[in-house]
Amino acid sequence: MSALGKGLRRRGRLMVQAVSPPRRVSPERRTLNAVPSPREAVDTDTDTAGTVPLAPRLVESPVFVLSSVRSGSTLLRVLLNSHSRIRAPHEMHLRTVHVQFSRDFTADAMKELRLDRQELEHVLWDRILDLELTHSGKDVIVDKTPANTLIFKRLRRCWPNARYIVLLRHPGAVVSSLVNRRDNPNLEAIHEEVLQYAEKLEEARQQLEGAHVITYEDLTADPERITRGLCAYLGVPWESAMLDYGSHDHGRFRPKLGDWSSTIKSGRIQAARTADPEIELPPRLAELAKAWGYTG
Repeated sequence: MSALGKGLRRRGRLMVQAVSPPRRVSPERRTLNAVPSPREAVDTDTDTAGTVPLAPRLVESPVFVLSSVRSGSTLLRVLLNSHSRIRAPHEMHLRTVHVQFSRDFTADAMKELRLDRQELEHVLWDRILDLELTHSGKDVIVDKTPANTLIFKRLRRCWPNARYIVLLRHPGAVVSSLVNRRDNPNLEAIHEEVLQYAEKLEEARQQLEGAHVITYEDLTADPERITRGLCAYLGVPWESAMLDYGSHDHGRFRPKLGDWSSTIKSGRIQAARTADPEIELPPRLAELAKAWGYTG
């Protein structure tokens, strides 16, 4: 009888809910329950003090490669990953890894623990890097996701002791690579995409004191000199095995996780392709190219 009574009461509550008008949800509650979009991560690109203190980090000084798309970052990754002490995995896309609060009181609960959503995301990002580093058995981790360039200030906020490799490539060559890679390419849209990355790269180049700046053209033309400089920056001895990246296991080359072309799969460092002289750059991109030392 007790079970029957509970069942009838539950059925009654469900009937009331079914015929009741929908409840209005406040904008504040909708915001707390919403799953943040990747675009939100770009909008919060800041290294200013948040609402809570930084939690201790498991990975104190990770390394981030800041670059545009189609700038040779996958080649740089596999060269670094060929070092016995450096782990450079596929693109990890940390900025798309979010924390969701499913109740309106969750934010208050976390605040009592001196945590907010952004810091919880930072703790999660840090844990991901730590797990990957632990699994590899190495002691230096490098994340080469190009989109990290768009949130470099937030990375600096997350890891105050992070190190940065700024990888430049002639913007004209980046444009040419994208044009050749895409079906029915929209040149205006490609110019806008490349400019977005280029502006952020220039900002990072100016603001990140101590960042190690290299170019894709130099990397392919003189890989030993460039990798020696990178090893000195990262505090590890240079290893000649880095130049023979094809003899090491770097995981699968697949879309969305880095370059997967036959060039990178060849296992050999190949000369950088130049810009298409028939594709004229917009004035601002041409200006940035000149600022980076490129002519023509």
